[in-house]
Amino acid sequence: MAQVEKRGGLLRKSSASKKPLKEKVVLMYDEIFMFFRGKKRTKTEDPSKCSPRFWEELFLMKVNLEYLEGKLESLDGEELMKIKDNINCLFQHCIQALGEEHPIRVVNALQTLCALIRGVHQKNKSTSGFDIINMLMGFDKAELCMKNLMESLDSLLCAEGSESLKSLCLKLLLCLVTVTDNISQNTILEYVMINSIFEAILQILSHPPSRREHGYDAVVLLALLVNYRKYESVNPYIVKLSIVDDEATLNGMGLVIAQALSEYNRQYKDKEEEHQSGFFSALTNMVGSMFIADAHEKISVQTNEAILLALYEAVHLNRNFITVLAQSHPEMGLVTTPVSPAPTTPATPLGTTPPSSDVISSVELPLDADVQTSNLLITFLKYSSIVMQDTKDEHRLHSGKLCLIILTCIAEDQYANAFLHDDNMNFRVNLHRMPMRHRKKAADKNLPCRPLVCAVLDLMVEFIVTHMMKEFPMDLYVRCIQVVHKLLCYQKKCRVRLHYTWRELWSALINLLKFLMSNETVLLAKHNIFTLALMIVNLFNMFITYGDTFLPTPSSYDELYYEIIRMHQSFDNLYSMVLRLSTNAGQWKEAASKVTHALVNIRAIINHFNPKIESYAAVNHISQLSEEQVLEVVRANYDTLTLKLQDGLDQYERYSEQHKEAAFFKELVRSISTNVRRNLAFHTLSQEVLLKEFSTIS
Repeated sequence: MAQVEKRGGLLRKSSASKKPLKEKVVLMYDEIFMFFRGKKRTKTEDPSKCSPRFWEELFLMKVNLEYLEGKLESLDGEELMKIKDNINCLFQHCIQALGEEHPIRVVNALQTLCALIRGVHQKNKSTSGFDIINMLMGFDKAELCMKNLMESLDSLLCAEGSESLKSLCLKLLLCLVTVTDNISQNTILEYVMINSIFEAILQILSHPPSRREHGYDAVVLLALLVNYRKYESVNPYIVKLSIVDDEATLNGMGLVIAQALSEYNRQYKDKEEEHQSGFFSALTNMVGSMFIADAHEKISVQTNEAILLALYEAVHLNRNFITVLAQSHPEMGLVTTPVSPAPTTPATPLGTTPPSSDVISSVELPLDADVQTSNLLITFLKYSSIVMQDTKDEHRLHSGKLCLIILTCIAEDQYANAFLHDDNMNFRVNLHRMPMRHRKKAADKNLPCRPLVCAVLDLMVEFIVTHMMKEFPMDLYVRCIQVVHKLLCYQKKCRVRLHYTWRELWSALINLLKFLMSNETVLLAKHNIFTLALMIVNLFNMFITYGDTFLPTPSSYDELYYEIIRMHQSFDNLYSMVLRLSTNAGQWKEAASKVTHALVNIRAIINHFNPKIESYAAVNHISQLSEEQVLEVVRANYDTLTLKLQDGLDQYERYSEQHKEAAFFKELVRSISTNVRRNLAFHTLSQEVLLKEFSTIS
């Protein structure tokens, strides 16, 4: 018997003497689209007129997505308009089939809808002159069609039935949302706004079994829907998300986000360890550390902006979600549970696919006293520490920016600050640190347990230290300093005395000032460096003016003065630079002037203590004073120091998305939409799996 091969909807024998045979479902597609026996019919007809059971039979057959999309792609705009009524008819029968009792028909109807939507939209990219809504449904029936479609999808998502059906429903919705790069130009989404599926999404997130299977898709879908025309009109998904207060739902959303970020962190760590044990590790052992940065750069992973956007929208829109950030759970990756073998899937870049349901379920175990606990904020900080290491390409630069925007929202929130600074909530947070030639890799095991704000400050210090480079990320630096400032404002306001190694922050800030000065000409060609310099100087002014209210001990305040005096040359050089530019009639005159005025107290400290230190050294015949001797002089001469009271140091402008970040988020959502569409897979459910799940069809 000759072997039968299947290609592009054709069944053909290995012998070339016979014409290839088409699958029955392909013949039925041809009949719908008036391509019967290679000739176009001139009259639009419902195929069921000739075959009464046509539609019943069509939806019992396995969908040939490739052929259906290819057929639509092969037509030009004029040909497509000629078969508009036929496409409308197929679209309407698909929606009717969603109400069928037989699950196989529902599955095939869902997949056919996906193919129709993608095929028609893909055609519209290259051919203008027809409206997509009219092409798919017809203007006169669009409202009713979409109402019925959304109601059917809502019912399927909320029912206790097949998980495969729910998965396809979410994939159809993701297909519908992401079929255009700019989702705000996707006019079909107006019907998704009117016929909301918000409650169905929340039900998935609040119900553990559904969340484990579909939580990732549900969260990404919600994040995209929230961004539909968010600046032009009232988006009901924004309104509803902002008032959700159900604990189970919010925790469910937090768990999905935490797991996706945690899975990324774990994969990155695995890849890093694999990388360190390979060729580059052996090479660096032989020739030293000169290649360490180059070796590290090869650990390139694709970030997960979709899940990061979901976290941003939750934090930004819903104040109740802030409590979720601190919800404790076992450290993901340390917890091991017996799991069934996961189905194999094609290899994809890290962070682009949802984590397996087995891993998501592991976070819902009871806490063990011997297991390190974690929470969503810790997972996010670890994720940020990876993403923010490399900002050289535009994609990763945007990821780092989004991380800093989320941290900005957290740093402004009163409740978030309360648990960030809570002495009773101490965690060991192992942030990823960029390999650098002048420092050793920190030992993970020796990390202390501290309030979470210490990890946030560590992350900001790490960023400051590691990104002083030719392609200077000015915007990220400004956001980084703003986060530190907002945390200090809370500490000053609530008189929180945080036990933190403030010297590391002061040292990083001074080094950043030195970098700005040494690269003045290059940086001024691209950036207003005086904005950043002013922010840094005012951070020091915050410590000088209010440090006695929030620094942990009097000796910490003494150490602040010691650092300023020790590094006085840097402040003197900064003053000389801004004075030079503020006295010239150039474009930087006003900006430089502000820095000149801000330096008044720092200069007063330097000018007050330096002569006294020199006098002490001369009297005691000491060529070089120790730190303790300098501190002794400082403590003895506070009383005669005169400082000016500077207003507004503890004030800041609150974050506003619409006025300052709209362009960034439009571009980000466009990128996410493209990525989600590219990774949507409708072939993941094989016919064998479906037949096994729906073993009885009456």
